[in-house]
Amino acid sequence: MSSSRDAKRLKGAASAVAVAAALWAVGGSAWAAGAQEFPGIGRSATPKEVSAWDIDVRPDFKGLPKGSGTVSAGQDIWEGKCAHCHGIFGESNEVFSPLVGGTTADDVKTGRVAKLTDTSFPGRTTLMKVPTVSTLFDYINRAMPWTAPKSLKPDEVYSVLAYLLNMGGVVPDNFVLSDKTMADAQARMPNRNGMTLDHGMWPGKSMKTAGKPDVKAVACMTNCAPEPNIGSFLPAFARNNHGNLAEQNRMVGAQIGADTTKPESTAPLGTGAAPVAPVAPKPAAAPSGSALINKHGCVACHSVDNKIVGPSFKDVAGKYAGRADGVDYLTGKIRAGGQGVWGPIPMPAQTLPEADARAIAQWLMDGAKK
Repeated sequence: MSSSRDAKRLKGAASAVAVAAALWAVGGSAWAAGAQEFPGIGRSATPKEVSAWDIDVRPDFKGLPKGSGTVSAGQDIWEGKCAHCHGIFGESNEVFSPLVGGTTADDVKTGRVAKLTDTSFPGRTTLMKVPTVSTLFDYINRAMPWTAPKSLKPDEVYSVLAYLLNMGGVVPDNFVLSDKTMADAQARMPNRNGMTLDHGMWPGKSMKTAGKPDVKAVACMTNCAPEPNIGSFLPAFARNNHGNLAEQNRMVGAQIGADTTKPESTAPLGTGAAPVAPVAPKPAAAPSGSALINKHGCVACHSVDNKIVGPSFKDVAGKYAGRADGVDYLTGKIRAGGQGVWGPIPMPAQTLPEADARAIAQWLMDGAKK
């Protein structure tokens, strides 16, 4: 009896597989036919177009382009295209976090960065954290330099990465980094053994057994704290006194200001009560130049008083003070970008509205006041 049942089960399973295969074939044909429903609209990407986007490099080095680079060649490229943001020695400046530092010769031997567990160490550099050299290659290749991403040729990427690893003491001065020697560099990465797959969020050992995620969110269902009742609100007439707060935050990070051009509801939290009819706010004034430089991300490269990547706004204001056509000239420079007036570092063209560019230019001609 047992053998008979098993035979029936196997026969049923085989039939199910055959049906699934038939449905898959029909579905594939239907999809192919559906692709022709709109003739003249779109086309399949060519192999060359696909390869132009298929540039990712995996930790097993699949995707690495052929090429090579030396430490000395990387130094020349670094000083011309990288140092103005990342510092001459990868120590960074006021803009970006340091790339190099915090690793030792012992870390290169063990593959574990000791200072990652030292609570007294002030920061975490890139070479302290990144376990795979392919990650560095991939990011430099697709995103650097900041002003011209994807402009480096493969040999230049290999050279820049060789120089970066050399500054961190990972590879010697005469090391030639290439698609053939990437594994040698990987074997010397300071934190190569610092990444674990032994948790429930990755297909590691514990996921195959009884692994669990390292965090667990549990909703509070008993003894919950009472919901707060707000006792007072900012008067509607004062809400937008300093301009729209939503336009006065940097374009990076999670800080998002409230849109103060709109009234705030006065309904108690969680009551579902209809909001009290607000007092009509005063018409919002046009954003000031100091607000617009934050809105459009100008402060990523400039500050009011100090040079960062580009000159300070005070320096720009001083250079063009008294120029009759200063507002028109600066409006054009802001929108078109340029290079050479303040040094070799280019400023990309900006896509902000002309009215905003003109307001910033007027603010500069008025002295770039905070």
